[in-house]
Amino acid sequence: MREGVSAPCLWRPLGLGWQHRQLLWELTRREVVRRYRGSVLGAVWLVLAPLLMLAVYAFVFGVVFQVRWGGVGESKPMFAAVLFCGVSVFALFADVLNRSPVLILENVNYVKKVVFPLEILSYVAVLAACLHFGFSLLVLLGFVGVAIGVPPSTLLALPLVLLPFLLVLVGLSWLVAAFGVFLRDVAQVTGFITTAMMFLSPVFYPVSAVPESYRHLLWFNPMTHVVEMFRSILIFGRWPTWPELLVWWLVAALTLALGHGVFRRLRGGFADVL
Repeated sequence: MREGVSAPCLWRPLGLGWQHRQLLWELTRREVVRRYRGSVLGAVWLVLAPLLMLAVYAFVFGVVFQVRWGGVGESKPMFAAVLFCGVSVFALFADVLNRSPVLILENVNYVKKVVFPLEILSYVAVLAACLHFGFSLLVLLGFVGVAIGVPPSTLLALPLVLLPFLLVLVGLSWLVAAFGVFLRDVAQVTGFITTAMMFLSPVFYPVSAVPESYRHLLWFNPMTHVVEMFRSILIFGRWPTWPELLVWWLVAALTLALGHGVFRRLRGGFADVL
């Protein structure tokens, strides 16, 4: 897809990723290498980190605080799986949102290169975070298979839920990255937002644990829907309904189009600020 050729607002941002797929692959590889450069274990942390996280969260919330999850009874392995699933999904969201404010600021040398597609940087942030999520998912499924039983067949619906989530993250990344160039406080704001949303989402506790008079407020947090949807297909064996998927994909399309539109509109001023 060449510049100047008209395309539907949704296909244009998607086409960017495909058109520059080789560049995208190379930048993503560099981003992953950068994160583990200098560490003794290197890429081993991709597996070790989620394993340690699973053990720590299961001990703290299952043994120390003795949190119980409605519907799983006293099963500690099931509780650990439910908890780790929510933490992993939210970590993917937080990783992208917290990385995005400095995407342009840390790559100033690309801004004045007319031919460089700056939008690719958000794809890189999402793919790098998705790699970590992928290993966390493998740890989760391995734990479920060993400690609980065969993962549910609803696992087959994962692409229908994960793909639109990644598109939402790309759209949000474009928005945050663009505003982060002009407002340096965006990084502080996103840090607060992700922390607040983590505790206001059913990550460490079930929705049923919230007093009924406040429970409806929890659903105003979009991550509540995301976390619950992933748990349904990965742990509880519930298939997503077609209306749920339709709304989810519509939200993804709108977020992607909005983020791309704002990024393109503000991009012209990046060089003046930087």
